[in-house]
Amino acid sequence: MTNPTERTLPANSMVEGPEREFGCTVMELRKLMELRSTDAVNQISAHYGGVMNLCSRLKTNPVEGLSGNPADLEKRKHVFGQNFIPPKKPKTFLELVWEALQDVTLIILEIAAIISLVLSFYRPPGDGNDQCGLPISSVEDEGEAETGWIEGAAILFSVIIVVLVTAFNDWSKEKQFRGLQNRIEKEQKFSVIRNGHIIQLPVAEIVVGDIAQIKYGDLLPADGILIQGNDLKIDESSLTGESDHVKKSVEKDPMLLSGTHVMEGSGRMVVTAVGINSQTGIIFTLLGASEGEEEEKKKKGKKQGVPENRNKAKTQDGVALEIQPLNSQEGIDNEEKEKKAAKLPKKEKSVLQGKLTRLAVQIGKAGLIMSAITVLVLILYFVIENFVILRRAWLPECTPIYIQYFVKFFIIGITVLVVAVPEGLPLAVTISLAYSVKKMMKDNNLVRHLDACETMGNATAICSDKTGTLTMNRMTVVQAYIGDTHYHQIPSPDALLPKVLDLIVNGISINSAYTSKILPPEKEGGLPRQVGNKTECALLGFVTDLKQDYHAVRNEMPEEKFCKVYTFNSVRKSMSTVVEKPSGGYRMYSKGASEILLRKCNRILDKKGEVVPFKNKDRDEMVRTVIEPMASEGLRTICVAYRDFNDGEPPWDNENEILTELTCIAVVGIEDPVRPEVPEAIAKCKRAGITVRMVTGDNINTARAIATKCGIIAPGDDFLCLEGKEFNRLIRNEKGEVEQEKLDKIWPKLRVLARSSPTDKHTLVKGIIDSTVGEQRQVVAVTGDGTNDGPALKKADVGFAMGIAGTDVAKEASDIILTDDNFTSIVKAVMWGRNVYDSISKFLQFQLTVNVVAVIVAFTGACITQDSPLKAVQMLWVNLIMDTFASLALATEPPTESLLKRRPYGRNKPLISRTMMKNILGHAVYQLTVIFFLVFAGEKFFDIDSGRKAPLHSPPSQHYTIIFNTFVLMQLFNEINSRKIHGERNVFSGIYHNLIFCTVVLGTFISQILIVEFGGKPFSCTKLTLSQWFWCLFIGIGELLWGQVISSIPTQSLKFLKEAGHGTTKEEITKDAEGLDEIDLAEMELRRGQILWFRGLNRIQTQIDVINTFQTGASFKGVLKRQTMGQHLDVKHVPSSSYVTVAPVRSPPTTSVPAAVPSPTLGNQSGQSVP
Repeated sequence: MTNPTERTLPANSMVEGPEREFGCTVMELRKLMELRSTDAVNQISAHYGGVMNLCSRLKTNPVEGLSGNPADLEKRKHVFGQNFIPPKKPKTFLELVWEALQDVTLIILEIAAIISLVLSFYRPPGDGNDQCGLPISSVEDEGEAETGWIEGAAILFSVIIVVLVTAFNDWSKEKQFRGLQNRIEKEQKFSVIRNGHIIQLPVAEIVVGDIAQIKYGDLLPADGILIQGNDLKIDESSLTGESDHVKKSVEKDPMLLSGTHVMEGSGRMVVTAVGINSQTGIIFTLLGASEGEEEEKKKKGKKQGVPENRNKAKTQDGVALEIQPLNSQEGIDNEEKEKKAAKLPKKEKSVLQGKLTRLAVQIGKAGLIMSAITVLVLILYFVIENFVILRRAWLPECTPIYIQYFVKFFIIGITVLVVAVPEGLPLAVTISLAYSVKKMMKDNNLVRHLDACETMGNATAICSDKTGTLTMNRMTVVQAYIGDTHYHQIPSPDALLPKVLDLIVNGISINSAYTSKILPPEKEGGLPRQVGNKTECALLGFVTDLKQDYHAVRNEMPEEKFCKVYTFNSVRKSMSTVVEKPSGGYRMYSKGASEILLRKCNRILDKKGEVVPFKNKDRDEMVRTVIEPMASEGLRTICVAYRDFNDGEPPWDNENEILTELTCIAVVGIEDPVRPEVPEAIAKCKRAGITVRMVTGDNINTARAIATKCGIIAPGDDFLCLEGKEFNRLIRNEKGEVEQEKLDKIWPKLRVLARSSPTDKHTLVKGIIDSTVGEQRQVVAVTGDGTNDGPALKKADVGFAMGIAGTDVAKEASDIILTDDNFTSIVKAVMWGRNVYDSISKFLQFQLTVNVVAVIVAFTGACITQDSPLKAVQMLWVNLIMDTFASLALATEPPTESLLKRRPYGRNKPLISRTMMKNILGHAVYQLTVIFFLVFAGEKFFDIDSGRKAPLHSPPSQHYTIIFNTFVLMQLFNEINSRKIHGERNVFSGIYHNLIFCTVVLGTFISQILIVEFGGKPFSCTKLTLSQWFWCLFIGIGELLWGQVISSIPTQSLKFLKEAGHGTTKEEITKDAEGLDEIDLAEMELRRGQILWFRGLNRIQTQIDVINTFQTGASFKGVLKRQTMGQHLDVKHVPSSSYVTVAPVRSPPTTSVPAAVPSPTLGNQSGQSVP
C-alpha cells in the first residue's frame, strides 16, 4: 500500500515510473474527486476529454471492466493504493495495565501496602517496647517479626494480579471487537464487472479502474465517476451533513463518493480513488492523527481544500475510529455505542448498564462510610485505651510503633472498603456479554453493539418485516390472470397468444434490474438460485416456466439503449422502463403492486389479445374476483402493464403524466411461503410475554393471511389490522402531527400494519417506545432490510438487520445482524439477552452475600477485638480472585428454554428482586451466625488457642485460619445456590452443561486447600487437622441445606424486603403489583389452586363489567384496569369473547372505547365479529 509520504510527493518524482503507464497520478485523481457538480464535469471534459477518455487512460473498458489479470491488479494496488483504511492502533497491553491501575480502591491499597512495607522494616530500639507498653511480639517470635513485610508484599502482589486480570480482559475484549469488525468488513461485498462478468468482490479487493455496478441500498466502497445512471439519488449526509438526496447524472453531477448511500436508482461507475486516497479515507487520516496534531492537521486539511462542512466528521472523537466498518463515516456514530469500553461518554446507557451503575454507586457509598467508621472506631479505641484509661505518655521513640498500629487500622479500613465495592461486577458484565456475543455468532446473530445483546432480553415487542424474515424469501409465481382468464397454475405457453406472450416476456425481462437473474442450482436436483431482487426473480422464473429465454431479450436490449428508467422506491411502489420501438416511437413497460398499478390502467388485453377499455367498475370487479382471492391465500399480486407513445418524445421528467393510461397485460400471484420454523418461534414469543407485530408493504389481505399462518393473529383474538393510510388517519390530528394519546389507543391491539411506508414504521416504533400506558414501558426490537428501514432501526432499542437480503445502509444502522435472515434467530437473541440479565443477577446475588457478610464481620470484629477476623490478604483472595472466577463461572451459564417461560423484566424492574434479597439476607444470616460463633466461641469448640487480641506481628493462629477457611467454603457452596435466582429448589439442574462452572468450583476448592496448608504467613494461615477440615466442609455444605430452608419461605410474606438497583423510573408503578409480578417457583406450586379460583372470579367480574359498561355507556378504562391487575396475579387474559361483541359497534372515534374505531379494520376487517 502506498504509504502517506509516497502519496504527497509531486507527480514527477520517484512515483512517476509506474504511474506513467496510467494517464493520471494519484494526486490528480484526488484533486479531481474534491470537485463537485459542474466544476467536476468541466474539469473531466477539459483535462481528460470526458469520462470515456478517463477510462481509457486508466486502461479499463467501461462495458467489460478490467481483465482481472493478477499482475495488472497488483500494479494498480501499488500505484493507487489498496481499498483499505488502516485502523487506529489498538492499545498495547501495558497501556491497558496502566488504565487498570487508575482504579481508586487499588491506588488506596497500593499506598497502604507501601506504607506498611516501609514501616515493617523499621525496628525501634530494643528497650522501647516496655516503655510503650504495647505487645509487639514475644522474644521467641523474633524470627516472625522479621516477616512483618509479608503482609504489605502480599497486598501488592494481589493488586498486581487483579490489574493483570483486568488488563487481560480488556485486551481480549478489544481483540474480539477487532475480530468482529474484520468479519463485518469481510462480509461486505460489492458488484464489480471484470472481464464482462458481474462478480461479487470483497470491498478491500476493489482497485482504481474497476467498473462497479451500483444500485439502491448500496454503501459506496470507493470514490468514482458515473459512466451510466438511471434515476440515481445519493444520500451524502455522512460526508457533507446535507440531508437532501443529491441527484447524480453523467451530464450534471457524476461524482460519487465513498461512504455515501445510494437511495434510489442504479448505474455504473469507474473507480478513481480507493482507501486513504478516497474522500472518506482523507477524513479518516485527519481523524486518526493524535489529539495534539489534530488541530494543526485540521488547519492544513482546510488549506488543502477539504471542504469546511466536513468538520462534522472531524470533530468526532478519534477513539471512535478504532473499530470501523470500512469506509463508513456514519459508522462513527454507530460504533460509539460499541466503544463504551473505550470510556466514550455516551448519553443513554443501556437498561442494564444504567441499573448497575446506580447500584455500584450506592454500594460504593455504603462501603466508604463503613470503612471510615471502622478506621475511626479503631483509632479512637486505641487512643482512649492507651492514653486516657492507662494514662501513658506519648514518647517520641514510640511514635513509629504507634504509626504501625495506625497503618494496620488503616489497612483494615481499606479492606472493608475493598470488600464492600463489588469489583467483580464490571468484570461479570463484560465476561457475560463477551461470552454471549461469541455464542450468539453460532446462533446466527452477529452482535455489533455489545449492550444490544442484553437489551434484547428486556424486549417486550418485536416489529418484524414479513418478506424474508417470517417468509422464506424464495418467491415463485403460482397463479396468473391473463386475457380474462384466471389460471390457478402456470399456463402452458401454447395457451397464450404469441403477441401477449411476447409482451409478457419483454415486459418482465427488460423492466427488471439486470442484476436480478436466475442461476442453475448449486447442487444437483436443488432449486435454481435466485440472485438479486426476489420479486423480480419470481417474475423471471415465470418467464422461464413459459419456456422463454429472458437472456436473449436482455442481450438484444442492453441497458445502454434505455431511454428512461423509473426505478422502484417506497413512494412509487412500481418500476418502469422506457425503450424505443423498432418502428419508431417509445414503449414503456411497468410493473408494480396490483392495486396501485391498476388505478393507472385505463385499458386491458382481452382473450383475443385486443386492447379494450378498463373502467372503474371493471377494476372493482377484478379486485373482487381475482386480487382478493389471491391475497387471501397469502399471495402478493403484481401487475404487468405497458404504454405506447407514438407522438414524438414526451417530457420524461413529468412522471405523473407518463405513468397513466397504461394497458394491463397480466396480474400474477407470487407466493412466498412462511418459514416452517416461524409459527413455533412466534408461539414462544407469546409465551415469553413478547408481542410480535408484522409491518409490511404488502396489501392487507396478503398480510393478514400470512399473519394468520404465522400465528401472529388467531381467529377470535381482539386485534387490529390496519393499512398505512388508515393508521395515519387515526393517529394524526388536523395539522397532520402524530398525537401520542391517539397512538396509545391503537398500538396495544395493532398486530398487522400493511401497505406501510418507512415513516409509518418509524412512527409506530417511536410511539411504542415513548408510550407510558400499560404497567411497564416497552422495549422494542425491529427488523429491517431496506435502506428506508434505517430510521426505524436506529430508533428501536434493538435493530436487527438482515445479513443476506439487507442493504449496507440497514446493516449500518442496526445493532445485531441476522446472518441467516431468520425470525427464530431473534428468539435465540431474546434467550441470550435474558440469560445475560440473569447471569448478572446470579453473580450479584453471590457477590452481595459475600460483601454483606465480609463487611459486617470486618467491621464488628474490628470494633470488638481491634482486629478483623479476616485479614487484608485473605479478603483480597475472597473478594478479588474468587469473585473474578465466580463471575466467570456464573456469567457463562448456558441459556435454557425455561427463560422463555416468563414475562420480560422491562425497563423499571429492579436488578435485585425480592426473592434475591430474601436469598442474600437469608444466607448472610447463616454465615454471620456461624462466623461470630467461631470468633467468640470457636476456640472452646475446637479446643485450641484463641486468636483474638493477638499482638502486632504474632504468627497466624489455627483459630482464625478455621474462620477464614469456613468463610471461603461457605461462599463456595453458596456459589452453587446462586445458580438459581427465582427460588427454584434444584440448584444442581444442568450443572454438567457448564464445564467452566465445574472447573471454577473445583479449582477454587483446590486453591483454598493449598492456601490454608501452604499459605503460611502471607495469607495469615496455618495448617489444619483433618477433623477441623471436615468441620469446615460440613458447615459449608450446610449452605446448600439452608438454601432449601430459605426457598420454602414464601417471598410474599416478607413485605418488608425492598428491591434494589431500580432502572430509571419514568412513572411510579404500584409496589404491590411489582412484588406480585415476580417469579418465585417454589411459591407457584402453593398458589396454583388459588389461581384457578381467581380466574373463575375474574372472568365473571369482567363479563359483568362489560355488560354494565355497555348499559351505562361508561368508559372502558375500569375494565382494562382490572384486566392488568389480573395479569399480575398470573391470571390469564379473559378470552376475548366479551370483546368481540365490540366490533360491529359503529361509534364516532371520540368515544373512549378503543375497540370501536369506525374502520373496517377490526378482527377480520369486515367489521363483523370473528367466530
